[in-house]
Formats: sequence, C-alpha cells, structure tokens
Amino acid sequence: MTQALNDKRVAILATDGFEESELSSPRDALKQAGAEVHVVTPKGDDIRAWAKTDWGDTYKSDKALADVNEADYHALVVPGGVFNPDELRTNEDALSFVKAFFESGKPVAAICHGPWILINAGVVDGRRMTSVPSIAQDLRNAGAEWVDEQVVVDSGLVTSRTPKDLDAFNAKLIEEIQEGRHSGQHA
Repeated sequence: MTQALNDKRVAILATDGFEESELSSPRDALKQAGAEVHVVTPKGDDIRAWAKTDWGDTYKSDKALADVNEADYHALVVPGGVFNPDELRTNEDALSFVKAFFESGKPVAAICHGPWILINAGVVDGRRMTSVPSIAQDLRNAGAEWVDEQVVVDSGLVTSRTPKDLDAFNAKLIEEIQEGRHSGQHA
C-alpha cells in the first residue's frame, strides 16, 4: 500500500471496554497508510479491550486527553464497544475534543456504539449515519438520518455498524483523511 497518509496524525479516542478489533484494525490500517496514530485516553492510562465476549488485551495509551487538542491531529477515530462510548459520552473533556474536530471540518470516524459519543457532543443533527442497530433510535432521536449500510460517509463523517464492516470503514477513513478538511463537516 502507498504511504497515502504520510505527515498525517490521527487520534483514536478510547477508554476501557472498547471493542478490540474496532481500535486495532483502524490503527493498523492507518499506520500501514503512513499515518502517525495516537491512542488518546482520559487519564493517559493504558486501557483494556473487550474482545467479543470477554476482556481482551491491554493497549498502551500514547497521550492523555488533557495533553492534546484537535489542532494536534488531522482526524479522529472513535471505536465502539458498549463500555467505552458509554463512559466517554459523559466525559466533558472527551465531548469537547470530539466537537472540536467537527468545528474545524476534520474527518471523524465512529463505529458500532461509538456514535453515542457524537450524540452527546451534539454533532449528529441532520447527518446521514449508520451504527450498530441497537442505537439507531438514539441517533434518530438526536436528529440523524440512520441507515443500515456497511459504511456511510457524510461530509467527512465516516460511520459503520460492526466489526464485520471494518474493511470498508478503514478504506473510507483513509480516503476522507486524504481529502482533508470538509466544508460540510460541522458541529
């Protein structure tokens, strides 16, 4: 694969209970494309994955949320799982970090339950999105148009349903980062 993302930095925002493949697969695809990737966690502590039905591996945190801002990165990835987004959607610093990417027009990608964080950040109204079906009504209630598709792109916002969609999710994420800022990306 070409180094399409050389000189690009991407943040992956996560905490304990993220779905393991939804962090590791995009991270690996981004690195293979030449991006510098940082796992950003609320306190800078290492975090533990959820691997389908039980706790998985521990992942190194590269940065604490308090030590970064949107200007440090070209894009943001929000993995799902149930525990991870449920915890982050009540963290005001995480919500401000997410919202800043939308305000600056930068690509944001969320998969599975990850859009819960986007709902609480107030950035889904009027957007076309997908997610794991169990939060479809949450997205509709927040003003999004929810569709049941493998991957959906709406002006720099990339969403997918579940780990089975990761290949399409990763490809669209890389494409959106290559395109850069999106005027339709808004908070």
